[in-house]
Amino acid sequence: MNNKCILTSLLSIVISVGAFAQQTFSFGTNTNPEGVKFEVDSKGFVIGGKHVLPVMGELHYARVPEKDWRREILKMKAGGITVVATYCFWIHHEEEEGKWDWSGNKNLHKFLQICKEEGMPVVLRIGPFCHGEVYQGGFPVWMVDKSIADPKNYKLRSLAPGFMAATQRLYSNIYAQASDMMWKDGGPVVGVQIENECRGPWGYYMALKNMAVSIGFDTPFYTRTGWPKLNGNEEFGKMLPLYGDYADGFWDRVLTDMPGDYPKAFIFKDTRLSGVIATETFGSNQDTKMDGKDLQYPYLTCELGGGMTVAYHRRLNMSGNEPLPLAICKVGSGSNLPGYYMYHGGTNPYNPAHTMAECQASRTTAYNDLPHMSYDFQCPLGEMGQLNENAYHQTRWFHQFLSDWGEELSQMDVDSLSDNYARRGSFVFRNTYVRIINEEGVASVTPHNLDLDKELKINAATVQPFAKADGGYYFVPIKGEKPSVTVNGKKYALQFDRPKMICGKAFTALSQAKAKTAFVIGGKLHYAKHGGVVFEMGNGGLEAEAESGMKNAAIVEEFWQKNSSIGVECSKNQDAIGLRQVNLGGQKVAEQPSDADFDNAAIYSINVSVPDAEKCDDLFLQINYKGDVARVYADGVLVEDNFWNGKPMLVRMSSIVGKKVELRILPLSKTAPIYFQKEQKAILDSAPESGLLSLDSVEVLERITVPLDAE
Repeated sequence: MNNKCILTSLLSIVISVGAFAQQTFSFGTNTNPEGVKFEVDSKGFVIGGKHVLPVMGELHYARVPEKDWRREILKMKAGGITVVATYCFWIHHEEEEGKWDWSGNKNLHKFLQICKEEGMPVVLRIGPFCHGEVYQGGFPVWMVDKSIADPKNYKLRSLAPGFMAATQRLYSNIYAQASDMMWKDGGPVVGVQIENECRGPWGYYMALKNMAVSIGFDTPFYTRTGWPKLNGNEEFGKMLPLYGDYADGFWDRVLTDMPGDYPKAFIFKDTRLSGVIATETFGSNQDTKMDGKDLQYPYLTCELGGGMTVAYHRRLNMSGNEPLPLAICKVGSGSNLPGYYMYHGGTNPYNPAHTMAECQASRTTAYNDLPHMSYDFQCPLGEMGQLNENAYHQTRWFHQFLSDWGEELSQMDVDSLSDNYARRGSFVFRNTYVRIINEEGVASVTPHNLDLDKELKINAATVQPFAKADGGYYFVPIKGEKPSVTVNGKKYALQFDRPKMICGKAFTALSQAKAKTAFVIGGKLHYAKHGGVVFEMGNGGLEAEAESGMKNAAIVEEFWQKNSSIGVECSKNQDAIGLRQVNLGGQKVAEQPSDADFDNAAIYSINVSVPDAEKCDDLFLQINYKGDVARVYADGVLVEDNFWNGKPMLVRMSSIVGKKVELRILPLSKTAPIYFQKEQKAILDSAPESGLLSLDSVEVLERITVPLDAE
């Protein structure tokens, strides 16, 4: 990390597409029935003739209960997400060849309908390979069986005729769910991603794209992941390459803090490629040099780490402070689409035959052992929709800034760049935060000679722009700075939460506590009186509300609190029987326990009496434990599991109420070849030789929704 003075370390380079002639791309039909065009140029997206800087967040519909889809979409929208990305996992829909399942949590059409009603555009990632930490990368068992028995006809991710025919059936069935949901039909689907993390060849990519288009996927743009670099020349302009970067990776083979290039995710740089994505697949020496042709595409991302899940061998504990610096560094380096993977966690569908998560024992994507059920990802909205306050609010403030100033920013080139500093036109981006290495560092964006109107210019500020609302300007604090703005050449000190009139406009610096409660709806600032998330209930998104000028829309706020009125009885049925020998799996990293290993676990019975069964959807068990792996069974069926990383385990009450519930916890060996961060490692080191195992408490959490006066 370069820590020299930014004034002497600026690089006189231009890394944006401004170095090239403005390129206009032509993909599918880009006009909806209302006549609104969704266009792509070399800067990014243009909607209705207006340049925008959208924010994309990943949520997997099949990993979230159908009944929660609308609520969670609205919470994402309240967090500033303006595009949802979602995988269509083949294995979720065609576990048995020819038997398709689009019901319940897998009802793609209903999910898209809700997105349409809430004004949320969607990018479908249709595979055939998805990965997403799903068993065999999303390939059904029968498909893998065929590829092994007859590779000439069924070789995976190739032009083999049998595989391509099966993929055509996949695409056709996905399209049957989404056929009336394209942008051109008034639906939310604005883009389609072809394949995922594939070197090519380019002919394979184009065969898949042509297949999708011929079936009916007629959308304003098509994408592919920009990594790994292709092993052959592409045809320019056929698919937009989207990029990513991560603060840390469960997939890393090394059992140390921040190995390899992870610290480089927190610097401003003139390459869009990352040296840390999929290193278990493509190695740690991936080429990150950009070709001039690559820079003619807009700089867009689809996988900035909104958090990170855990693998059995690598138990990351994310603080939630990572996503904002990642986004600041990418937007400061020229990106006009921060896209988070994940933004919302989830739970894998249950399959009695095998785990539905990636594991070393599978025949494809056999790289890491992941929890069978839990895919929390420690991102802004967790597995159960719970708020990760740091990640949610810090990024939300930045997203509101991008919403209000994105039109101007999207057209500004990067004119100065160093490790910790970048300037794009009238905005200065800084970051010194590095996960684990410098947790006290700060990420920020501030105005630099920014014209607010013809007579008002912000020359500098020690606060970060948040919103244009109520006819004035709102800012959020920057750690370590006293709030001030310099307007038209004069510096003004600000007091938190007290507006100051400057040249006829109100300038308000919100305190961090106040900013956590502040949400912009229809050009007005609303405050969540009890914390949580403010979002609109009912059909029609917040944009529609703003356009119609509605003042009395039903607004609610959500927060989680302990419910002491519901009793929990927990009794131990069996002490743990010895320590499991942790062996290395097929990829030479620690191998997760088998089902049989849990016969030797500490076993507890949990009994929760819920007087009102209708409230179960808003009730959750929080299990505070220490150990190796915990599992919860309801009537003998696995409903939730957790690889301990220092955070509690959550279980949906609706999964266990009225059933015989067992909690099984395996002790953790002090010598297991597993990575823990220093805080968890200290706990493990202090454990007895018999291993780390304790059940500290089982609590009931309730999700509360209360009316909020929109006035």
